[in-house]
Parts: sequence; C-alpha cells; structure tokens
Amino acid sequence: AQAPEVPAAVAGRAVLVRRLDMVPVECVARAYLTGGGLEEYVATGSVSGIALPPGLVDGSRLPEPIFTPSTKAEVGHDENISRDRLAEMVGGDLARQLEERSIALYVEGARHAAEEGLILADTKFEFGWIDGELAVIDEVLTPDSSRFWDAERYAPGSSPPSFDKQFVRDFVAASGWNKEPPAPVLPEDVVRGTRDRYVAAYERLTGRSW
Repeated sequence: AQAPEVPAAVAGRAVLVRRLDMVPVECVARAYLTGGGLEEYVATGSVSGIALPPGLVDGSRLPEPIFTPSTKAEVGHDENISRDRLAEMVGGDLARQLEERSIALYVEGARHAAEEGLILADTKFEFGWIDGELAVIDEVLTPDSSRFWDAERYAPGSSPPSFDKQFVRDFVAASGWNKEPPAPVLPEDVVRGTRDRYVAAYERLTGRSW
C-alpha cells in the first residue's frame, strides 16, 4: 500500500509508525563486560543470574555472548532480571524465543561491525507482535541502543573510544546528578561530541557519507 504523505514540517526527519503490543522487557545481548553489567559482576560475580569467571575487568571479552534481560520500567530505572524471572513474567516458550533471537541478532551485528573495525560490546532489542508474529519493533544496532568500540584501540581494563551515547553518560555521571528531575543541561561541546560519534558510527557501519 502507498504510504500516506508526511507533513511538510517534518518531511525528511520523521518516520511512520504503528501501534503494536510489545513485550515489556529490554532484551540485552552482550559479549563484553562493561557498564551496568560490570557493576553487577563486581557486586555478585554474575550478570542477570549468569555466573561469570573470576578476575574479569572492564572491557573483558566473555567466553560467549550472553542474554541479560531487564525490566522496562515506566517510572524509575530498568532492573536486570534472570532468565528464570523472565520466564515467570512472559512464559518459558516466549522467554526462550527472546533469548535465541537476541543472541542471533547480536552475533550477526557483531560480525558486520568487526568487518568495519568496530567491536559491538553489547546491544538492546525490543520485541512485540506484528499480526501475531514475534518481531523486533524498535531501533536495531544504533548508537542509542548499542556500545560500539574502536577495535584498534581496544584493551581490557580500560574504556576504549566509543561511538555511542557513553559520552553523554560520562558527562552526566561526572556532573553529580542524583538521577532526580530535572536532568543537567548538556553543554554544546557534549552535544557536538555526541553528534560526531554518531556520525562516525553511521559512516563506518554503512560505508556511506552522512
């Protein structure tokens, strides 16, 4: 069917969407330990109930990609949950499908990123139903939902240059914000720096100029 016309005021910077029934879970796949996963590992030795080898550091590559779902909180912050808890929430069969599809998508995304000199450290997918079929219903492998690192500068134990929103996270963390509204205003250099990283990720992943 022909898509309806987009209003001129937003033409070129808008997408058409449809309302769907979504699974209220964020499906995270990761093959490197960093961010919230690292914090949980330091505290418990595991991530989302998955025991990991001792002695891992920031940026350590995991033995294999793991599935670490989290709640999708309407208020407050998302919370990592175990696969058993996910099965309690959505049923065992759906939980298995979410894990299998998330890992498969991660593996394919990581393969493509590696061809372009990038490491896909982790990424998030959201699923729902389209005409009764389970499908990805949100962004896929963008700098908003993924951590991309420069492979040439990767070394466990340090944070390599990234092409994602980590630049914003670092500024907010350094600002001392207590995570209660209002959030701190981003200075122009942080805005520009974030844009530059997103453009670099786009150009390296797609082979196209911005």
